[in-house]
Amino acid sequence: MGPDDLSPAAATGGTDGEPAPFSFSIWPPTQRTRDAVVRRLVDTLAGDTLLCKRYGAVPPADADPAARAIEAEAFDAAAVTGGAAASVEEGIEALQLYSKEVSRRLLDFVKSRSAAAKDAVKDEPAEEPAAA
Repeated sequence: MGPDDLSPAAATGGTDGEPAPFSFSIWPPTQRTRDAVVRRLVDTLAGDTLLCKRYGAVPPADADPAARAIEAEAFDAAAVTGGAAASVEEGIEALQLYSKEVSRRLLDFVKSRSAAAKDAVKDEPAEEPAAA
């Protein structure tokens, strides 16, 4: 396809000179994108990641509901600020906020879970030495 193949009709989407209908929206993310974020969070929480090595892995049965909650809370926080983004720039800002919220909430979750586990270990009574 050469430069001569791009007729005005092809560039406008029709022969009547009307532009082709095209809509691009970056915010809100599609359900497919949100589901992909949840899957990635589950992998991060339950997988062999640096986060798990530092704070402890989350059992897969607990990772899925936690990931869904993290994503939903992050989406809601970004939606309040981003709302119905009127421009691509506003959509990008909302998406960046969403991403930051997901990361912040993920880190808060693993830190609080790790702290709770440490507190539970401290609260357990020490075993008494066996009598000789």
